[in-house]
Amino acid sequence: MTTAEVFAPAKVNLTLHVTGRRSDGYHLLDSLVAFADVGDRLRLTPGPELSLAVSGLFAPGVPEDARNLVWRAAEGAGWTGQIALEKSLPHGAGIGGGSSDAAALLNAVTRQGGTFPDALPLSLGADVPVCMTAAATRMQGIGEEITAVALPRLPALLVNPGVEVPTGAVFSALASRDNPPMPAEVPLFDGIGDCAAWLEVQRNDLEPAAIQVAPQIDRVLSDLRGTRDALMARMSGSGSTCFALYPSMKAAHFAAYEIGAEHPEWWCVATELT
Repeated sequence: MTTAEVFAPAKVNLTLHVTGRRSDGYHLLDSLVAFADVGDRLRLTPGPELSLAVSGLFAPGVPEDARNLVWRAAEGAGWTGQIALEKSLPHGAGIGGGSSDAAALLNAVTRQGGTFPDALPLSLGADVPVCMTAAATRMQGIGEEITAVALPRLPALLVNPGVEVPTGAVFSALASRDNPPMPAEVPLFDGIGDCAAWLEVQRNDLEPAAIQVAPQIDRVLSDLRGTRDALMARMSGSGSTCFALYPSMKAAHFAAYEIGAEHPEWWCVATELT
């Protein structure tokens, strides 16, 4: 490999239906996933030894050793060298920061002719295979069933109240693990409003449990739903990041100003989901 600079976009679960639990403890999911135009960045410089240096707004608390998913991805792919990771996404936030970082590294290895075991992405985490697509996708099973879907470009606002939510604690608080999946077919949407109306009647089954763990999520959702022109709002993943959809990027930026003025301590980013 030569030196590569790669982008690791935020993953947003537009829906997240928990449809069962396998005997080995893995949960079965049915989720519609899109990706933002905001994310982390990695600079990969080949060398004889593996090292990781983390910088950026959300660098504090991010491990720089084998506890980091991108380190484990590099080891699994047999890649060595220096990884410079710029963390622009909050961690423990339900938007796939670590998974997307790992996926970006694996994609870089593939683009430069490298290989790794087929089982590696899923072994790193349920979100890594879908993050390798970095495009609108339906994710089913335990993350291994990946189907491309067509979505309009969705103006959105991502908001995180600065609270890390452990995924294990959320699943432990889950009231029901056997819930209906999404409809068999994701329709072709006429536009943003049509898509938002369809999403509104879907679910994130982890949302009530996450609110028990971190009540601040309920405040974020309430504030998002109260912004001008908001079409719908929901939590992403296991939290604590939430999103709202808007008819235009202008409306999303205005909502970011509204919420940012009231809660300057929150991470608040207008983006476009694809």
